[in-house]
Amino acid sequence: MENLRTAVSLHGGRNLVTLAPSPTQLPGSATLQSLVNGLAGWALIAAMAGLVVGAGLWALGAHAQNYNQASVGRRAVLASLGAAILIGAAPVLVNFFFKAGVAAH
Repeated sequence: MENLRTAVSLHGGRNLVTLAPSPTQLPGSATLQSLVNGLAGWALIAAMAGLVVGAGLWALGAHAQNYNQASVGRRAVLASLGAAILIGAAPVLVNFFFKAGVAAH
């Protein structure tokens, strides 16, 4: 730890390491962005399918007075809704935590 303080003081307290993310700096970045967008689309389709199946299980279980089946359906609905929220909020969450990390001194 003392060596790090010495190194910082020798450089006038300036930042020794910087980070400036830029997706255009690497080849294939546009392809990678398209791939991530496609995966997010597939994940949303899977969340919608889970929501439909879960709602069906919930309804059938409630109608048949099968508490276990209704509970499984309810969990599937809530998990699917949670997944859709996380998929939609993923870019905002990543950017928020990146900015919080950059702001740390």
